[in-house]
Amino acid sequence: MQQDDSAPLALFADVILPVPIPRYFTYRVPTQMATDVQVGSRVIVPFGQRKILTAIVATLHGNPPENYVPKYVLELLDDAPMVTPFQIKMFDWMAQYYMCHVGEVMNIALPAGLKISSLSRIQLRPDAVLEGKKFTDKELKLLDFLKDGEAPTYDEAADAIDTENIYQVIKSLITKEVVLVFEEIRDRYQPKMLKKVRLTKDYLTKGEQDKLLKKLEKFPRQADIFLAYLRQVPVFRDWTLNENGLPKAVLQQIENFSDSALRTLTKNDVFEEFEIVVSRFEEYDFEPTYIIRLSEAQQRAMDSIMQVFEKQPVALLQGVTGSGKTEIYIELIQKVLASGSQVLFLLPEIALTTQIVSRLRKVFGSSMGVYHSKFSDNERVEVWQGIISGRFSFVVGVRSAIFLPFDNLGLIIVDEEHETSYKQQDPAPRYHARDMALVMARLQHCKVLLGSATPSIETYYNAKNGRFGLVQLKERFGDAALPAIELANLKEERKQKTNKSFFTAQLINGIQDALNRKEQVILFQNRRGYSPYVTCKECAWIPDCKNCDVSLTYHLEAHLLRCHYCGYEEPLPKRCNVCGSTRIETIGLGTERIEDELKLFIPEARVQRMDLDTTRSKYGYQQIINDFEQHNIDILVGTQMISKGLDFDNVSLVGIFDADKMLHFPDFRAHERAFQMLLQVSGRAGRKDRKGRVIIQTNKPDQTILGHIIAHDYESMYLTEIEDRAYYFYPPFTRVIRLITKHLEKDVSEKAALTLAENLQVKLGKARVLGPQPNIVNRIRNMYLFNLLLKIERENVDLNAVKQFIREKVEEILSEKEFKKVQIVVDVDPA
Repeated sequence: MQQDDSAPLALFADVILPVPIPRYFTYRVPTQMATDVQVGSRVIVPFGQRKILTAIVATLHGNPPENYVPKYVLELLDDAPMVTPFQIKMFDWMAQYYMCHVGEVMNIALPAGLKISSLSRIQLRPDAVLEGKKFTDKELKLLDFLKDGEAPTYDEAADAIDTENIYQVIKSLITKEVVLVFEEIRDRYQPKMLKKVRLTKDYLTKGEQDKLLKKLEKFPRQADIFLAYLRQVPVFRDWTLNENGLPKAVLQQIENFSDSALRTLTKNDVFEEFEIVVSRFEEYDFEPTYIIRLSEAQQRAMDSIMQVFEKQPVALLQGVTGSGKTEIYIELIQKVLASGSQVLFLLPEIALTTQIVSRLRKVFGSSMGVYHSKFSDNERVEVWQGIISGRFSFVVGVRSAIFLPFDNLGLIIVDEEHETSYKQQDPAPRYHARDMALVMARLQHCKVLLGSATPSIETYYNAKNGRFGLVQLKERFGDAALPAIELANLKEERKQKTNKSFFTAQLINGIQDALNRKEQVILFQNRRGYSPYVTCKECAWIPDCKNCDVSLTYHLEAHLLRCHYCGYEEPLPKRCNVCGSTRIETIGLGTERIEDELKLFIPEARVQRMDLDTTRSKYGYQQIINDFEQHNIDILVGTQMISKGLDFDNVSLVGIFDADKMLHFPDFRAHERAFQMLLQVSGRAGRKDRKGRVIIQTNKPDQTILGHIIAHDYESMYLTEIEDRAYYFYPPFTRVIRLITKHLEKDVSEKAALTLAENLQVKLGKARVLGPQPNIVNRIRNMYLFNLLLKIERENVDLNAVKQFIREKVEEILSEKEFKKVQIVVDVDPA
């Protein structure tokens, strides 16, 4: 039989599915779709028995899969690809490096608005035979509901027959072959529509308008609407103005507006209503005369960065707090945009984006996009589409912005690069945005600028050893002095009884002095809530979370005890659950308690908290920052979010609580993190012509690390830390991988961890495999956690082979019957 050369070749698509499977999945592309589908297109595909998923086309080819018959792609969603080839390469790299599945990367990368959702609905089968079959009362009730042609969701069906167990009813009817379940596919992204009105073509001339006004003399409200439209849209001067019409909302603002009057005018063909798609982002005016003038020190730093970029792709800008790194960033961004390339500016916190964005808007206006989790799904989709369309060539965002569809990056700026907020914790992929910025730079051949007053030990090590260029800016902008840092001895003040509750006299007096000079104060305590726990004074009982091995934190405003790990909450007990005593007291302090006690000690002060509890709303950060900038707040009490690059001219004092807890946290990075946190929050004090003051409360003022902080001596801290890291074999001299076992039963989780450790030690050796150890909080959300820590040399070791070995051993454990329900989390480069 002769082959028909004109027959079209079968086309297959390997797609990324948003599910945790270890490889691409292959589908057949329908012939009518073959000329339109492209790499990076979103498609709708069936998966499993009933699932309908959004997938991304990773490759197109003519080879059918060997092990299964491919299903057909159901629908092509895009005229042009929504994901770039660079992104697909990055997804694959991330999945391999961070030891997860590429579908997990896709799932976190795409905004929810770009993923089609499906909704299960029930309907009566067209061929259903009801005669001769027995049905329960609830089944009959549901069948009567479906006979009217309804296709309800599960919830709607449950409401219709008033049952909580709708699944059993539906399952029984499916078995009896009288109903079927289908998936309704819905597009999550909905463009924003603006309702408008305009005159019909019959009323564009002066003569027709006059005739209409004569008719409307008896209908004054209709006449008012018609005249209001003519005032806003003077069609008698230029009839073409009518084409764009007028937002309906404008007419609704006129005095004595009547909806029924407008409906009548529309019904009588005077007006016609229409809708247009509009952006969710308002248009921002920018000041073309806004000029960045760099100081001599900033210009030298700028020139040095450009020199580094001529030889190396990555530069570290180490500039002291208040040195004006943002102005240097702006100058660089303008240069890159002028060359026709794109720029990504990463920030660690939404709180920080709020203040910096307002400054950048003055320079870049509406050409700048903003991307973070406080935005709705629809807003994030519009930024994504704005990059593809070219509307946004410059985006400011938090860590998730690394997933945006850039294809011509010239520069990535990672501000406050040392911040742990850049590390994703849950779910997978547990990536670090700073490190992924370096990967993006390699893929797109662009430059990366890392900025920090207190770089991470690993970054500074790479800069000192020539892998990155190093540029230092050691003076504050405008000759402003660094703040003077003092230590307040809590232990000594308690002996002398000069303290007030958790406040030393030194801090209280400092606050009062600042307020007397009409200056502002920032108080830092890295724990929210009123107090970390409450206890019975008689028997020492402490209320614990029922799901986690942790005490419940007391929140005064809500009058609740709350778990900060799982969200469980219960009322503050009036009596002890053990001995029945009513002597329940709060222990320790959080931001809420500081706020409350300030109202007692300094009642005239206007105090505001800035923590997770006060910034949950979309514009919560913005409102607090605006109020503080406008001096509507005297004292701002906050957690770590106030430490990150915020700039307030009138802050002269920063007070720090619980420094000792940060210094003695059981982690090899504790001193580095404490130094960074304390120096960063200290940097909020003093600007321009006013030297700031910082008071750190501590029980042990003679600690070496505190001496480094007082002297603003990053170099000494680094030398001490790098010596310890080399001796104890920690990063940057090794790569670290943490494995965490989780199970509802403690013994099972521990046994799985022990077995995994033994299996890994066979090839890696005991020196490389540490643990297992119980997690600091051993039980979270009813799951018991045990940790293994793997230290892998950076030199002369095939890291990919080690990771493959780890994968195999993890799969072996999970395949054993007794460990079937164990979860094993792999965290590469844990923060």
